[in-house]
Amino acid sequence: MLKGYSLRKSAEIVGVSYVTLFYWRHKLLEALKKTNDTAFNGIVEMDETFFLYSEKGKKGITYRKARKQGGVAKKRGSSAEQVCVLVARDRSKHTVSKVANLGRIRTERVREMVGGLMSHDNILCTDGFKGYMTFADSKDMDHYEIIEHKTYKGIFHIQNVNNYHSRLKKWVGHFNGVATKYLDN
Repeated sequence: MLKGYSLRKSAEIVGVSYVTLFYWRHKLLEALKKTNDTAFNGIVEMDETFFLYSEKGKKGITYRKARKQGGVAKKRGSSAEQVCVLVARDRSKHTVSKVANLGRIRTERVREMVGGLMSHDNILCTDGFKGYMTFADSKDMDHYEIIEHKTYKGIFHIQNVNNYHSRLKKWVGHFNGVATKYLDN
């Protein structure tokens, strides 16, 4: 999986059927997901990225036409067709990347997902979403709002988290898309 091999090629190497390997992969990823997250240190960058809602592999979808080669959303911008993935990352590369909800991120989801991993000792760098400011205020932490991918005072930016978004989308692309129910894995 780390080498980007297809299920069929990986199954051939391991010596099992690709269906068995599919289920093994997801059991392993589910177990890894349950490991405890540790608290963030220092400067934490936080931003969200979006993936098109996908029911890849599901048979009998009747409420819309099948998408060919991934497809595109009918509406521009963030909408209920987009799955929001929240990414928080500190400068020592400790990363939390989780599916938040459909559409735009909500402040209460930020609190649920990373609130227990952050304290007033952290410095938060985010984009212009006001919910992040509300979250930072509730934690009594310093907050720098980074607009248009600029750097503030040379060290406050969200370039690491945006780079992570790019690498995440490229890695998911190796699998020709991922069903939304497996995206957290």
